[in-house]
Amino acid sequence: MATPYYESIQLIERLHRHFLDVLKQEIDRRGIQDINNVQSMILYNIGDDDLTVGELTIRGYYLGSNVSYNVKKMVENEYLIQERSVHDKRSLRVRLSEKGLKLRDMITEMFKRHEQKITGTDLSNDRLNSLNQTMRLMERFWASQSNYSGSAPAAMNE
Repeated sequence: MATPYYESIQLIERLHRHFLDVLKQEIDRRGIQDINNVQSMILYNIGDDDLTVGELTIRGYYLGSNVSYNVKKMVENEYLIQERSVHDKRSLRVRLSEKGLKLRDMITEMFKRHEQKITGTDLSNDRLNSLNQTMRLMERFWASQSNYSGSAPAAMNE
């Protein structure tokens, strides 16, 4: 029998996969074949920013993803514009192209549609806020475990 802790881990994993499936269906329904769901989320998370690949890697959590490879593919497929940094010629910066902005807007529309569908269901804002708070606590716990110093941080003992 699974403990609540282990069940949470399994649910997080399954939810992530389900969300990527939903995003893949949305992309497929629009006839977009030159970008995948993981690349789409990387693109969405770039937003209006101008970032290096390193900054992008730190900012996002791209499970099973090689960010450099995905950025290269998105540049090749004209979703991203890549330019050398003015301040550090060794560094490459990326930003969304016009095509990338259109895809970002499509994903934003999808999120808004989902939020409208959630309204009036058991997935109230209060429940989602509570869930988010719990996930942030779990994130802090796991971060503390990967930087293990022999004792849990004070915030975890609350």
